[in-house]
Amino acid sequence: MNEKPGIVITGAAGRMGQMLMRCVLESDAVRLVGAVVRPGHPWVGRDVGEAMGGTAVGVVASDDALEAFSKAQAVIDFTTPAATLEFAALAAQARAVHVIGTTGFAPEEIAALEPASRHAVMVRAGNMSLGVNLLVQLAKQVAAALDEDFDIEVVEYHHRRKVDAPSGTALMLGEAAAEGRGVELAQVADRGRDGITGARERGHIGFAAVRAGGIVGEHDVLFASESERVILRHVAEDRSVFARGAIKAALWGQDKGPGAYDMLDVLGLKPGA
Repeated sequence: MNEKPGIVITGAAGRMGQMLMRCVLESDAVRLVGAVVRPGHPWVGRDVGEAMGGTAVGVVASDDALEAFSKAQAVIDFTTPAATLEFAALAAQARAVHVIGTTGFAPEEIAALEPASRHAVMVRAGNMSLGVNLLVQLAKQVAAALDEDFDIEVVEYHHRRKVDAPSGTALMLGEAAAEGRGVELAQVADRGRDGITGARERGHIGFAAVRAGGIVGEHDVLFASESERVILRHVAEDRSVFARGAIKAALWGQDKGPGAYDMLDVLGLKPGA
């Protein structure tokens, strides 16, 4: 491709949407060609640069996703599960790479994304950062090395506005630990404790969620025995780490065939890759 790939950002008026647009505008590798907001949003018809409080950038916010996607080589989508399901069908119709950073999917919603991935590249991850995806691999390796004498707890911290818990990243880490142990996470997950819960069950993987202030994102994977602890930790200082990872995924997908991928594919971290 001679021209830089064109990117459309969905949920453009949100905190993450604005961060994504700024990172795309600053990038030498991609260009911003569209911004999608919900119908009736005050940004509709406005230049997004001016809407963000700066100078015009020549991209007008739209509530017509299909029209926007038709001009793009990739769509970056950090919205809601319901919106992402709609965008997946439209991105597939436009044959645009669909990079999904949306979290909070129910299992049936994840399954509902599969038809779209038969027609276009779909990259979905609970976290787009390089550091987190390395942490996922480490969690799997440590879980495989330590037996059930070590309890596993995933503790995540986010800002007060986050609406889903556990975070998508926490679930990625839990899945990795379960895979390392050779078990199904659904069979061993403790996702909420309140009241007289009884003693912790051997082999279970616990989750705890903190919501406070403006925390961007912090994740700990704790392995604890009676006599020692191993703690793996990732701290995101700025949302731009997720935006840069999403742009990397959009670029990676340009020469790939239709299918469902994740950031381990993008980063070449898949076992055997």
